[in-house]
Amino acid sequence: MSDIKVTIIDRDGVSHEVDAPTDMNMNVMELVRAYELAPEGTIGVCGGMAMCASCQCYILTPETPLPEMLPDEDAMLAEAFNVKENSRLGCQLHISEEMDGLKLELAPEY
Repeated sequence: MSDIKVTIIDRDGVSHEVDAPTDMNMNVMELVRAYELAPEGTIGVCGGMAMCASCQCYILTPETPLPEMLPDEDAMLAEAFNVKENSRLGCQLHISEEMDGLKLELAPEY
């Protein structure tokens, strides 16, 4: 397994191309935290349990294969602010080799 490239647009509109490991069971929320692309305490508030939507992001590459949205994620997005049709919770997107080239934008804090 190897690293993949993921492009993350932070909440200030700055684009960051980062290396994402595929062998650590890491998710997008943890990736954002690892590269400090959002102020501490503003992303992953619930610890990645799909209970707060602080890691909501907009998927900008719809052709990238992503894990299926499970009921907990769908329910949380139904209650979240700034939801779009391409919204996903970063904590529910575990990084895999198939996601190479993924481009996403972090949703506004609230």
